[in-house]
Parts: sequence; structure tokens; C-alpha cells
Amino acid sequence: MSIADTLFIQNCKDILENGVWDTDYDVRPRWEDGAAAHTIKKFGLVNRYDLSKEFPILTIRRTALKSAVDELLWIWQKKSNRIADLNSHIWDSWADENGTIGKAYGYQLGKKHKYREGMFDQVDRVLFDLKNNPTSRRIMTNIYNHDELSEMQLYPCAYSMTFNVSGNKLNGILNQRSQDMLTANGWNTCQYAVLVHMMAHVSGLEVGELVHVIADAHIYDRHVPLVEELLKNETFDAPKFVMNTEKKDFYDFTVDDFSLEDYKYSEFKLKIPVAV
Repeated sequence: MSIADTLFIQNCKDILENGVWDTDYDVRPRWEDGAAAHTIKKFGLVNRYDLSKEFPILTIRRTALKSAVDELLWIWQKKSNRIADLNSHIWDSWADENGTIGKAYGYQLGKKHKYREGMFDQVDRVLFDLKNNPTSRRIMTNIYNHDELSEMQLYPCAYSMTFNVSGNKLNGILNQRSQDMLTANGWNTCQYAVLVHMMAHVSGLEVGELVHVIADAHIYDRHVPLVEELLKNETFDAPKFVMNTEKKDFYDFTVDDFSLEDYKYSEFKLKIPVAV
């Protein structure tokens, strides 16, 4: 069993056995039929993944690595908010009449800010500091811009990354305000593990830990039987993560530069309804 499976199973069981329901509240999310989408949740989950030992991808069900990386590059590399720049349709439900998600995610990372050394966007500032000031305790991004939340189709869920160099290892903390455990947990963990690998490589560092902090880790009411069924699946050892190390520039990577060797996983073909 992979460490990603171990933590996912522990988290889901903890939520189902010890979580708190929000059924006494009038909640914002709705199912396609208009019914309120209630959740059972745990507050403040913290998961640690040593990326130098294992790539954190689920085997209890398949995670589509290339699709996950495609969204990651859309946000962090293209710094885009246009759904036409994304190869999947996962953001279609939040698109506005202009085909964008508003001033969210990649849009925020691409905005330039004034520093003592000049103008940088948030991604370029991280890359600059990792190469020029790796002992800094200020290497971070934050896309939860209160001034422009009203112009975002969806408030950022995974909103902040803090990078920290210990010795020659790059570590990262992903802060997430909200996580739909069934649809997004394995997806986000996999994405930001790839990001730490990318940032470490182009900065001449070794990969270290990814710490995932989730404020509101929840399972939707209509997902509960699906999660219970999923937890019965067989698990396998983690696959080997392969990245094209000939690429030296963060902006040169494409989805084809990442792959998995010996990725075994259990099938999970039940249709998952999405609350919006």
C-alpha cells in the first residue's frame, strides 16, 4: 500500500466515523437537481509526504497523472484563467460568458508585484528566491486575494504554497481551505508533489517533503456510499515517478515530461456526482 493510500484511507475513515455534519445549516453547494449538497467533515487535517522516498499517488483508484499535471501547468506555468487553455473540462461548470474563471488561480499567480529587486509575478519570485536566496523564510505564494474575490467564479481552494529549503532539500506546504475528499484529495496531492519536484529540479535542489494542510476536509452526503465502496478496493505499492531532467527551465516542461512506471491501481467506475 502506498503512503498516499494509507493517509487517504485513514482520513476518510476518520471523517466517516468522527466527522461533523452540516445538515443543520443552509449550505451554498447544490446538486444538479437543486438539492442542497451537505457534507460530513473534519477540521484541520495535516498529511506529510516524503517525496524523496515515494511519489504520493493513489492506487486504491486511478489518478490521471497527465490531466492533473495539465491543470497544474495551466495554473502555475501558463498562469491562465481561460478554460480554452486547459485540455480537460473540469472547469467548464465555473466558466463565465467570456470563457474564463474570472480573476482566479492562474490569473493571480501571473500578476506582477514590485519588489526591491524589480517586478516579479509570484511564480517567478519563487524561482528567483530559490536560486538566489534559498535560506529565505519568505518564499511563498498566495492567490486568495480579498480585493478580487468578487471577480472570481470560484474562490481558490488550494490557495497558498510555502517553499522552504532545508540543507539541499526543497520542502513545500500546501494550504487548502476546502477539500472534497472523493473527487480532489488524490488529485491535489499528486499535482503539488509534481510542482515540488519541478521547483527543486530547476533550482538545483533535491526534493524533500510535501505537507498538505486541509482546513475543511469533507465528504458530500451523496458521496458517502461511494467512499464506503471505494475503501473496499485493493491497494498496491506506489509507482515510480519519472520526470524529464533534461529540462532546466520551469517554463519548458510539458505534460509529456512526466510519467509513472509500474502504476497498478484498482478500478473504480461508479459515477461521481459533482456539487457546485
